[in-house]
Formats: sequence, C-alpha cells, structure tokens
Amino acid sequence: MTPPIGTRLDGVVTSYDDHAGFGEVQAPNGATYWFHCTRLLDGTRHAEPGQRVGFGVVPGHAGRWEAADVG
Repeated sequence: MTPPIGTRLDGVVTSYDDHAGFGEVQAPNGATYWFHCTRLLDGTRHAEPGQRVGFGVVPGHAGRWEAADVG
C-alpha cells in the first residue's frame, strides 16, 4: 500500500548508480521506490547504499510511485 502523498518515511538506500544518477530506497514495510539524483536534498547527486534517509512519496513516470526529497 502506498502512503498518502506528503507523508514522510524513513528508509535505506538499497542501490545507487552514480553514472546513471538514479537509485532505489526501501521503506520499513519493504516497498522500494526509485529516485533520481535531482531528488536528493543535499545537492550532491550521490547516495551511498546502506545510507539511512528520509523521503516523501510522489507520483512519478510511467505510473509508478517515486521517492522525493531524499535525505
């Protein structure tokens, strides 16, 4: 089940591709959400797998839910 838009969740970055600039974050309920480096709050355009982050869930491309404001 997807949380309501605007809900802030805690999670862990499970993967990140520096070259492509995208990754995935996993919520405590096991759901994973794709994100692009432009969605990182710190502006670094890099996320480390295993890093604990907070994030919001927003409607994304191709009808899937994505992580936003990751940091």
